[in-house]
Amino acid sequence: MTNKEIKTPSLLDAMLPILALVIMMGSAVYLFADNSSYGPNQIALLLAMGLAAIIGMKNGYSWKTIEKGIVDGISMSLGACLILLAVGSLIGTWMLAGTVPTLIYFGLELLNPSFFYAAACLICAVVAMSIGSSWTTAATVGVALMGVSAGMEMSAAITAGAVVSGAYFGDKISPLSETTNLAPAVAGTDLFEHIRYMLWTTIPSFVIALILFTVLGFSEVGEAKAERIEQMQLLLNDSFDLGWHLLIPLVVLLTLAIKKMPAFPAVFIGALLGGIWAVVFQWDVVTSMASSEDTASVGALKVVWTALFDGVSFSTPDENLNSLLSRGGMSSMLNTIWLIICAMSFGAVLERVGLLKRAVSAILIGAKSAGDMVSRTILTCFGTNLVTADQYISIVMPGRMYKEEFKKRGLDQLNLSRSLEDGGTLTSPLIPWNTCGAYMHSVLLVNPFDYVFYAFFNVINPILAVVYAYLGIKILRITPPHVEVNSKGTV
Repeated sequence: MTNKEIKTPSLLDAMLPILALVIMMGSAVYLFADNSSYGPNQIALLLAMGLAAIIGMKNGYSWKTIEKGIVDGISMSLGACLILLAVGSLIGTWMLAGTVPTLIYFGLELLNPSFFYAAACLICAVVAMSIGSSWTTAATVGVALMGVSAGMEMSAAITAGAVVSGAYFGDKISPLSETTNLAPAVAGTDLFEHIRYMLWTTIPSFVIALILFTVLGFSEVGEAKAERIEQMQLLLNDSFDLGWHLLIPLVVLLTLAIKKMPAFPAVFIGALLGGIWAVVFQWDVVTSMASSEDTASVGALKVVWTALFDGVSFSTPDENLNSLLSRGGMSSMLNTIWLIICAMSFGAVLERVGLLKRAVSAILIGAKSAGDMVSRTILTCFGTNLVTADQYISIVMPGRMYKEEFKKRGLDQLNLSRSLEDGGTLTSPLIPWNTCGAYMHSVLLVNPFDYVFYAFFNVINPILAVVYAYLGIKILRITPPHVEVNSKGTV
C-alpha cells in the first residue's frame, strides 16, 4: 500500500465515528444508568472504533497499519494501568492496616459539616500541590474524605466534586505535576512563567469554587447527627487499633511523591508498607480474617496477600461502614483498565487514519480574534479528551496543531500553554471513559456524571479562561523585536 493510495478523509468521515459514539454512550447511560461503565460503554467504544477502522480502510489504510495504531495507543495507557493496579493494592492494605480508618476517625473528629465541602477541597488542593499528583491525592486523602462524608451523612456527589476540584487545582499549579510540565514543553514556554500566567484564571476559579462549597455546606439539608458520628467512631475504634502512627504509610508515600519517585513504584511501596503495618499493628484484625485451618503466621500472610490482589471485606454491625471499608485490591481496578483499553483503542484509530486531525482542522475555520483561538483550543482539548480518553493526548495534540497558529496571529505561546491546561487537564476527570474520569470513579466510587455538576473548579476555570480571552484580559501578544537607536535618534 503506498501513500498515494491514501485519501484525505472528509469531514463526514471524521464526524461519523464521533457521532456514533455519542449516540451509543447516551443510549448506554439511558439503558444501564450507573452500570454503563461496567461493560456497555466499552462495547460502544469498540463499535465506534470498528466504524472508524472501516472508514480508514475505505480511505486506503490497511488493517495492519490500523492494528499497529491500536497497539501503540494501548501502550500509551499501560503506565496508567500499572498505577491503577498499585492503587488497588494500596487501598486494600491501607484499609487492613487501619490507615484509612484512622484518617476517617480523626476527620470525623475535626471537620464540621457546615464547612466540610470547602475544607475537603482545600485539603486536597494543598496535598496535590505538594506532591504534584491528583491521582495520589484522590486515592489517599480523597478516599478518607469520602468516608468522613458518609459518617456525616453528607452528599457523596458533592464531596467527590470537592475532592476532584481540590486535587486538580493543586495538580495544575504544582511544578511537580506531569501535565504542568508537559503543557509548557509542548507550547515552548518556561515552566514557572507558565504557572504564574495560569494563576490569573486558576486563582479566581478556585476562590469561586470554595465560596460555592461553603454555601452548599451551610445549606446542607441532611445535617450530620452527633449520634451517627459517635456511632461510626465507636465502630471504627472497636474494629481497629487506631492511632497517629498508622498514618506513617501516608507520610512515606507523600515523601516519595515529593522526591519525584515515579508513581507506580511509589504507590506500590506504600501498598507493601501498608501490608507490613497491618501485621504489626492490626494483628488481631488480620488473624480474625484468616482461615482456621492455617497457622497464625500463614493465615496472616494469606490475608495480606489477598488484600493486595482482591481487597478486604469487613463485617461490622453497620452496613454503610462495611461497604466503605470492604474494598481495594488489584481486581477492583480491572473494569477500569478494561474501559481505558477500549477508549485508547478508539482514540488511536481516529488518530492513525487522520480522522481526528480532520475534525479538529474544521474548528479553526473562521477563527480571527484571540478569544476565538483560546476558546477553540479549549474546545479542542475537551473534544480530544472525549474521543481519545487521555489527558496527555489532549495536551500534546492540540498543542502541536495550534502552536504555529498562535504565533502567526501574534499571540504569545503562554496563551497556548495556559489554554492547554484549562481545556485538557481540567476536563479529563469529568468524562467517565477518560483515564482520569475512570480512575476517579474507581477510587471515589462516584460516577463522573454525578459529580460533574459539583466539580466547580474544573467547570468554572475553562469558562473563565474563554471570558478572559474575549474581554482581552491577560492576553499576551508577541511584541516586536527591540530596535536599536543610535546617538542621533535614527535607526
